[in-house]
Amino acid sequence: MQKNQFPYQNASLPIPQRVEDLLARMTLEDKAGLMFQTVVSLNDDFDAPGMMNSPSNSQLIDRGITHGNILESRSAREIAEWYNKLQQTVLERGLGIPFTVSSDPRHSFSNNPMTAVMTGSFSQWPEFLGFGAIDDPDITQHYAEVVRQEYLAVGIRVALHPQVDLSTDPRWARASGTFGSTPELVRRMALAYVKGLQGKKLGNQSVAAMVKHFPGGGAQLDGEDPHFDYGREQVYPGGRFEEHLQPFRDMFAAGVGQVMPYYGMPVGTSYEEVGFGFNKGIVTGLLREKLGFDGIVCSDWGILSRTFWGVENLSYEDRMVKALEAGIDQFGGEFRPGVLVKLVRSGRVQEKRLDISVRRLLAEKFRLGLFDDARFVDVDAAQRIVGSVQARKEGVDAQTAAQVLLVNDGPVKLPLSGQPKVYVEGMDISALAGWANVVATPEEADVALVRTSAPWEERGGVGSIDSFFHAGSLEFHADELAHLRAIAAVTPLIVDVYLDRPAILAPLVDICSALTVNFGACDEAYTRIVFGADCPRAHLPMEIPSSMQAVRASRPDVPNDTENPTFPVGFGLSFPTDWVKASRPDPSSTTAPAIKKPTHRYSLESTPLEILLDDPDSHAILDELLPDLSSNPMLAMIKSAPLDSVLDLMSGQISMQTADCVRKRIAALPPM
Repeated sequence: MQKNQFPYQNASLPIPQRVEDLLARMTLEDKAGLMFQTVVSLNDDFDAPGMMNSPSNSQLIDRGITHGNILESRSAREIAEWYNKLQQTVLERGLGIPFTVSSDPRHSFSNNPMTAVMTGSFSQWPEFLGFGAIDDPDITQHYAEVVRQEYLAVGIRVALHPQVDLSTDPRWARASGTFGSTPELVRRMALAYVKGLQGKKLGNQSVAAMVKHFPGGGAQLDGEDPHFDYGREQVYPGGRFEEHLQPFRDMFAAGVGQVMPYYGMPVGTSYEEVGFGFNKGIVTGLLREKLGFDGIVCSDWGILSRTFWGVENLSYEDRMVKALEAGIDQFGGEFRPGVLVKLVRSGRVQEKRLDISVRRLLAEKFRLGLFDDARFVDVDAAQRIVGSVQARKEGVDAQTAAQVLLVNDGPVKLPLSGQPKVYVEGMDISALAGWANVVATPEEADVALVRTSAPWEERGGVGSIDSFFHAGSLEFHADELAHLRAIAAVTPLIVDVYLDRPAILAPLVDICSALTVNFGACDEAYTRIVFGADCPRAHLPMEIPSSMQAVRASRPDVPNDTENPTFPVGFGLSFPTDWVKASRPDPSSTTAPAIKKPTHRYSLESTPLEILLDDPDSHAILDELLPDLSSNPMLAMIKSAPLDSVLDLMSGQISMQTADCVRKRIAALPPM
């Protein structure tokens, strides 16, 4: 196909003219394919099976699908090379419609691979909650600009974020992807973030934002999540529907052109009690007509095949028709355009209905420059830009800034000084070099540093998405509290908690000398605060409840609604006014327990699963004891997790004896 053979290939023509010219040349199959976006694999072999039982890349292309979400992470060069191969492949097919690659968040320092995919070669920053804690629009916009630069470098042109939901129920598993619980805070941060992603106007140097989850996903019954049938109901006992809607009004005013409705279904409102993606009153009546939104509406992933709440009695075809009638332009996580073609040919769906959505989808590709110079990326530039030294430094700076000091009134206060003797749990002791002398037991220590995470209830297994969602009770397990009390009985205790959602911190307040929380912070960022290289200045982006009883009594749609919270939203301490910024001493000036020569091949706590799968010895053990692991649809997402984490995720599917056996046999492998 020669360049500029047709008007739609002429970059000098207005986008509406190019859209109409291309639309007139498209077959019904072309149009149907454009209305699907699913997971696309980073596998260089385009004929290899896709992730999560999806078709291969070649099969997707053959079906006319030119939108795909990447979940895996490889080096920047590898992703860029794969992307260019993908674009060259579709360029040589039919009308040469370019491929639009999207991604969920992949820059957060997180231990939950389902809510934020593994960072890989990209720079690491706090979770979105961390930017709510910092509450500085300039920092948030700069972060989004770095995201934009790194995405552009490898060909990612649509961000399936930000989440502008209000995190109003403390139990909700998606809290970490929000900016917090209050509308004004979310508004400030989301506007800055979208500006950093898209620029002043969407163009060939932009990443398009797809805001979610319309009309606000935080008001979940019992705090459960509608990825699952037990969490499908969204309720508004406090009458705050409009409050959850407000951030979306702000996003549309700022020029956002894509939106994703959530899986949930409204209960107790004037709207039909079906999932938002099937809800004509929500998508057409509210979003299109009342709010005037004329951009792309992409359904959340799998509403036709898995999460069809309120329409369980309908067939796949009937669900597709209902979603189209509701106003959906694109089906996320689905890959069956042939069904849509049959619906048109049978007369159940009019082709002109497809034209409405296809115009929107084509216009976005044109605006992003994908038909023109922005189709391919510079592989060498990708290697240079993604995860650059400067970006990684700024990421650690932001991780440091997002930490919140909650308690600092014990016998040992922050910041520490004088190279104390420190007992450590939950962090790499190398981060303390120069700052402290690490000892082996609490009895030897001047102070203990323990880093831990907000608790959750284990659900599902490795074959279930449930296992990636931190949900349920916010109370620390009794054995963990007993362990912390035992440490505090012999030395002052300083605890840091990673909050992907609020935790019941009241028991820790009673035993800690100092207490900090973070929203994704590496050990280096943590030590900066502990030893005074930086002063804490962040504040809680949501309240910390005092008990589960208070959580259960609160209203899911009302921000910060628990009675007598341990810490209110906006709380955060700082160091005394006479604080003097510390500099890290010579790392060799401190000591740590002698590092013994390894007696085993792998660390269960840190070795990624993918390394174990590459080793014939450990692979054989996994195949023997976990025969379903290699065929698991989530395998690509958990490969970057250490074995201990994988076994924890499988706890609902395998016995404790099996998990222990896997650990013992992998640990027994001799060093190579």
